[in-house]
Amino acid sequence: MASWYPLILLLHLSCAIVFIGAVAFEVLVLESLHGQFEPALMRRIEQAVMARARRFMPWVVGLLFLSGFALFDIRCDGFACVGSRFGWMLLAKVTLAFMVLAVFARTVLASARGGLDPCSVRHTHQIILALMAGIVVLAKLMFY
Repeated sequence: MASWYPLILLLHLSCAIVFIGAVAFEVLVLESLHGQFEPALMRRIEQAVMARARRFMPWVVGLLFLSGFALFDIRCDGFACVGSRFGWMLLAKVTLAFMVLAVFARTVLASARGGLDPCSVRHTHQIILALMAGIVVLAKLMFY
């Protein structure tokens, strides 16, 4: 599987860019539009954005985690790297990633049940964005 490393890494980074970009757009751009549009129009815009994201984001997150598992296996050979600085940072990154997955799964389930209000969505996206920022920082620090 190590020969596939560059392609797996490219898939992983592409999925991460899409996921982080979508959440950053919702937190930094979409939320700032609330004061500029009527509430009914803003609700329609948010519903359209969320409907589009619901169609592809589960696939992006799934591929992100599958490629992450493969990269972990290649780089760490099970848990052989845990004693190193790299290994501890990788475990911290994985922990944050599973926190993102838990929040994402909770949001998807609540949405399917119709139990998400706009305030809950806003806070969920802010939490996910903060966790993903931590993942990006750790990912860069791991190689220094």
